[in-house]
Amino acid sequence: MERHHRWIFGSFSSIVIIFMISSGILIYMLFVNQNSNYNRLSKDIAETQNNINTLTENLIQTKDNLKETIGKLDVKIGSFDEEIDLLKASVGEDFSGIVEDSIKSVVTIRTNVGQGAGFIITNEGYIVTNAHVLADEQGRLTSDIKAVTHEQKIIDANFIGFDGELDIALLKISGDYNELILGDSEDIQIGEKVIAIGNPLGLQFSVSQGIVSAVHRPGINKIEAYIQTDAALNPGNSGGPLINTQGKVIGINNFKRGSGENLGFALESNYIEETINDIAFEALNQTLV
Repeated sequence: MERHHRWIFGSFSSIVIIFMISSGILIYMLFVNQNSNYNRLSKDIAETQNNINTLTENLIQTKDNLKETIGKLDVKIGSFDEEIDLLKASVGEDFSGIVEDSIKSVVTIRTNVGQGAGFIITNEGYIVTNAHVLADEQGRLTSDIKAVTHEQKIIDANFIGFDGELDIALLKISGDYNELILGDSEDIQIGEKVIAIGNPLGLQFSVSQGIVSAVHRPGINKIEAYIQTDAALNPGNSGGPLINTQGKVIGINNFKRGSGENLGFALESNYIEETINDIAFEALNQTLV
């Protein structure tokens, strides 16, 4: 073999050896890296499993706590429902759901000479009551008028106007409220059930049940515009609503016959509507002038 041939063969052998060594080193490094990744992955899997176990335990504990909380809440809701049911039962099944809706729109009217009741007829805070609730023993109207809402907020009431013959007054308080709807008193049936809401003898937001005994009875003013009812009416009920089983106002509690039992009278709703419209119209004209 010639010299240059030996040099070429030797160079090739060296290259092969270097390649094999390099390949071995590379394979070893890949093995080490893969082993390291495997160990890291195994560690991550173990940590993830621990986290899953911890999360599972927390979920089980949360579920148990939630069951306990719901159990306590059910007891509280049950207690509240029982109170509402007792109130409903006291006025009969015909007024189920009506009492708690209607009573929110009833107010106590307080003056420096006495107190009575009233009810809100628009969500802007217009209130209907009896004019005599605002008057002293000499029949003079007071300007110091407060309305106490169902939420026990005491609000200054503005006097809009009144009708002395029908004993109706219109007031206004600021705010946004639930209103009661006036029914058609021509649809009233003798014998139908009604409730009266007011403040008899100072007992705020009291409810009494009765029936319509007669309609178009003459009042003190000789006008045949009154509903006769056996629902209990006492001082403090004046100005409060008489409500039918549809939750509509069919009258405003006005007076009772002192010589008899369960002889209450309420001005019919059609007269209320006509009168307060006249009062509001007159007040508007005075404002424009």
